[in-house]
Amino acid sequence: MEIRQLNSFVKIVEMQSFSKAAESLGYTQAAVTIQIHQLEQEFNTRLFDRVGRHVVLTPPGREFLTYANDILRKVEDVHTALGNPKLQEHRLRIGSLESLLSFKLPPVVRYFYEEHPEVTLEVRTGSPKELVGMLEHNLVDVIYLLDRRIYDQNWIKLLEKPEPVIFVASPDLSVTKEPVVHLSDLLSLPFFLTEQNSNYRYALEQELAANHMKITPFFETGDTEVIIRLIKENDGISFLPAFAVEKDLKEGSLKEVHVSDFEMTMYRQILYHKDKWVTDEMKLLENLIKDNIL
Repeated sequence: MEIRQLNSFVKIVEMQSFSKAAESLGYTQAAVTIQIHQLEQEFNTRLFDRVGRHVVLTPPGREFLTYANDILRKVEDVHTALGNPKLQEHRLRIGSLESLLSFKLPPVVRYFYEEHPEVTLEVRTGSPKELVGMLEHNLVDVIYLLDRRIYDQNWIKLLEKPEPVIFVASPDLSVTKEPVVHLSDLLSLPFFLTEQNSNYRYALEQELAANHMKITPFFETGDTEVIIRLIKENDGISFLPAFAVEKDLKEGSLKEVHVSDFEMTMYRQILYHKDKWVTDEMKLLENLIKDNIL
């Protein structure tokens, strides 16, 4: 087993592709294939399965990834201890929901831009299910979710903060003039909603279904900023995290619709895998969390 083989193995996991990993590392695809074949022969196991255009880890491959990351971290520690650190790829990979990217991550970008310009930030967006998949396959270092409290013995949680999800509408809608309404009073209004795989949209629909009610949205998109603009321009209503509309509520361009028989709280959560090598960049992010910047 050689260090270059481990580097190739980890890069393939990250990029889910032999060819992309080879290109990133400056090898030919044949060379990377040979390296992995040598590892599989040495340990008498198969590390990857081919699924369509992607490669995914086998169960032994997932176990091997833990050891590979640990070995590479120790190699890096040796270089650092001897005063000869190798050239590092200073990068922080974050998986995030679109809404959190738009409204909560800008201070993080600003911090790294001003204080650590040597660090490359890579942000991938997706549904909660997609983000968890990215975490499990080492495609990101951390994920940033808005969801019910979630726990898993394989995850370490850096952040958990409650966030209300509220009904907001154009001030021109008559429903905003009422001090309080019932959930059923909203069903006929023109709703602009996030896509169905959004966790808080799903929770809302589950609550409605339990009471034999249903919302049929006029418009759907995964872009929260687009929804906010459209409900202002079209006298619409939506169901969004309070942090996403905080500025608009203060300015009066949107109004909260107070519902007597429904409320929801989700939690902003930042997680990483327990077997993940905690990089210096991840430690910087943790410091931002401790300083309440996130």
